[in-house]
Amino acid sequence: MAYLVLVRHGESQWNLENRFTGWVDVPLSEKGVLEAKKAGERIKALQIHFDVAYTSALKRAQDTLTLMLEVLGQQMPIHKDQALNERHYGDLQGLNKAETAKKFGDDQVKIWRRSYDVAPPNGESLKDTAARTLPYFEKYIVPDVKAGKNVLVAAHGNSLRSIVMHLDQLTREQVLELNLATGVPLVYQYDSNMKLVSKKELV
Repeated sequence: MAYLVLVRHGESQWNLENRFTGWVDVPLSEKGVLEAKKAGERIKALQIHFDVAYTSALKRAQDTLTLMLEVLGQQMPIHKDQALNERHYGDLQGLNKAETAKKFGDDQVKIWRRSYDVAPPNGESLKDTAARTLPYFEKYIVPDVKAGKNVLVAAHGNSLRSIVMHLDQLTREQVLELNLATGVPLVYQYDSNMKLVSKKELV
């Protein structure tokens, strides 16, 4: 048996300001720091000893991981890779979401944010994000879980949406409604054949 725990980073400064963030390397907000610590406390209650951790190349995910590990009181190898970065929002990065909706229309912005294969101008769709996230996940993280290692992943809303879509075998339509809250751990337990034993959200 092995655990795979996925955590979206705590609230970032641009989440707070309602901006499209993407690959812009913004820090956690004060609330985000608290969310990361609370995530650590919720995971600690499960008494899981982690063997390895993965995170993106962006500070908000790395800092979330650091804060969780401080609460857990655990040290382990940490792998950082931009394959786990947030979806690149292209020309929308830095723009206020409400202002963008006024400019382009609510429906268009929802399509950019939630659709599977429609990318914002000069950015990535969820399909594009999955094209870099899932090969990395399959090459590095899945073998660890199959080997019985407990794995902690701190990443982003859309890189994790692509992984959850894969793990939960969601359709393109179902993934439109999938929203991962900041700082809320998703806990998967697998047997050695990557067969799901249990899944729960620590809210």
